[in-house]
Formats: sequence, C-alpha cells, structure tokens
Amino acid sequence: MTQQDGALSPQALGIDGCRGGWVWIGNQDERWCGGVVGRLEQLRPLLAEARLTLIDMPIGLLDGGRSERPCDREARALLGRPRASSVFRPPCRATLAVADQGYSRACEVNREATGVALSQQTFNILPKMQEVDALLQHHPGLREQVRESHPEVCLWWLNGRQPMRFNKRASAGERERRQVLRTHSRQLEATVDRMMTEYLRRELALDDAIDAAVLAFAARRILQCGTAGSLPRQAPTDSLGLPMAILLPPG
Repeated sequence: MTQQDGALSPQALGIDGCRGGWVWIGNQDERWCGGVVGRLEQLRPLLAEARLTLIDMPIGLLDGGRSERPCDREARALLGRPRASSVFRPPCRATLAVADQGYSRACEVNREATGVALSQQTFNILPKMQEVDALLQHHPGLREQVRESHPEVCLWWLNGRQPMRFNKRASAGERERRQVLRTHSRQLEATVDRMMTEYLRRELALDDAIDAAVLAFAARRILQCGTAGSLPRQAPTDSLGLPMAILLPPG
C-alpha cells in the first residue's frame, strides 16, 4: 500500500480518484510517501492514523431542492473563469442509491429531486462518491479527520490567491502546477515523479497524482497552522450530519 516506507504513518494525507481506484500521498515530518489502491476501504488503517485527510470528492450531500451547496458556489466564485468549471454540482443523496441503474435513471432521480439532470462526468464518479459516503457512514469516527477539499481551490491558495491559468491536462497546465509544487516542496514533486515511474498510466495519470500531492500539502499546512479555512466559513451539515464544506489552508 505504501510507496516508500511501509512503517510510515502519514499524519497528513491527500486523496484523489484515479484510473486504478484511488491515489494517495501522505506526509510525516519531511517525508512523503504515496500509492494507489483499488478501494477506499483499503486506506482505512492510514485514515485512522492520520490527523487530517483531504479528499477530492463531495462528502455532505443535499436531499433535494433547486439550490446548490454553498461550498460549491463559493469555490466557483473564488476561482473565476475558466477554472470554476472544475467545481461540478454534486448529485442529491437519493441519486447515489441508483448509481448502478444507468445514466438515464440517475438523471431521472436527480431531476425529480433538484430540477436538474447529471453531467456524464458526475455520473461517472458516482461509485467513488458511494465509497466515500459508505466509509463515513460505517466508520463515523473518521468524520472529523476525513474532510472534503478541492485541488484547484488549494492551488489558488498555494499560488498566492491566484487560480491556475491552464487546464490541468494540458501541457501548459502540467508545467504550471509542477512549478507551484516545486516552489513549496521539491521533495513532494519528486514523490509525484517517482510514483509515475512505479504505476502504469492505466492506473495513474499525472494530473491525479498532482492533485493528491496538492491536497496532501494543504493538509500538512492546516495541521501546522492548527486551523483550517472553510468554504463557506460556517458550514451547514446534510441530513446525516456530514459537513458540506471545502477546506483549504487559512489566511
């Protein structure tokens, strides 16, 4: 499961979905490690040990209504165009239950509850959203330290409150994000490069590894500061008590 040191118990973790399942990168002191697992449940021992995990996946979900989660609206306003498009509208909770019934059925359920259908991109990650939701329902003790974040929001903070100029899958976007990582931690960039040599492209794409690295760095900074920024500042909770908030470093 670990990419470097099997005895390492990272205190700060960043997790993103990837082709092979989930990519994670963690930090303890000045050491970075990472890996890919097929199922999020496989990371539960690390999640239980870590003080903070930031994951790029919606956690708290609305039951219905035409309004969006405030955190998504605020994240789009913060990023502006064109990066605002990276913050998608999550489905309502009932849509998770029909993820295995096809795109048309998922759109029907979501439209009935919220007035809008789903994008194909959102539908494609419903199984991963189910994994996160199941993990936090079955293991409520993880709710405090496993929190939602967004790589582009964290990059905005890392880049002096300026959003990325280019799409993350474009060559210019890759260079731009690498430069941000390099500015803050050459060791973290080296960890990303090492992971890209150890996993096949059908398992791990570079943009997903960079996203996990950005989240890991943000989690580490939050721990160092002893507090987190939050979109919105006063986060509502969903019907299951899960916070609807996107965390980022403070200041």
